[in-house]
Amino acid sequence: MTHEHVVVVTTTDSEEAARGLAAAAVEARLGACAQIVGPITSVYRWEGAIETDSEWRVEVKTAGDRSESLVALLTERHTYDVPEVIVTPVTGGHPDYLSWLVDETR
Repeated sequence: MTHEHVVVVTTTDSEEAARGLAAAAVEARLGACAQIVGPITSVYRWEGAIETDSEWRVEVKTAGDRSESLVALLTERHTYDVPEVIVTPVTGGHPDYLSWLVDETR
């Protein structure tokens, strides 16, 4: 099922890397807006060990039909072996904002 609007989220290990991913998404018109949140603390299992690290979250708002290309861009430019890249549907919102979101990804 394709949704008209989505938020694509990834995390990375530095504010600089987060800014780079956010800028690349917006410059490529794959995202209308990207927000960087951090630092956050992530706890996860990697190669059998429990890890705790500081990360920065990048949240990119985009049109649903741009999400596949955005996921590819984020994955390609990411420094992690297996980056977190999650697409979440937007089920509502301010109509003018959602229209702007689509316009900016064209």
